Amino acid sequence: QVQLVESGGGLVQPGESLKLSCAASGSILSINVMGWYRQAPGKQRELVASITRGGRTDYADSVKGRFTISRDNAKNTVYLQMNSLKPEDTAVYYCNADGLATSLIQFTSWGQGTQVTVSS
Repeated sequence: QVQLVESGGGLVQPGESLKLSCAASGSILSINVMGWYRQAPGKQRELVASITRGGRTDYADSVKGRFTISRDNAKNTVYLQMNSLKPEDTAVYYCNADGLATSLIQFTSWGQGTQVTVSS
């Protein structure tokens, strides 16, 4: 079983910053891709950013230049540094990890979600 524990969400004003963290634990052999998704009220869940084990990244157009995804492979942890936050960034943010368990079975795990609210 693989668990993802998120932290770092909260309430900030426009223009401020937040850093989200997500640590994976359990029977993990390796994690290939980790990512952050978000879902705003009444909207479809969307990919915000993803990162491979080798460090290749992908970002939604709406966050390019403002958000940075990174990971610490030794700690099985992914981060999302969010700068210049806008009210449109308000959403529940979910961490995701795809990899191999120690049984060599592929897994997909999701965090519980953390609320990010950007408001004056």
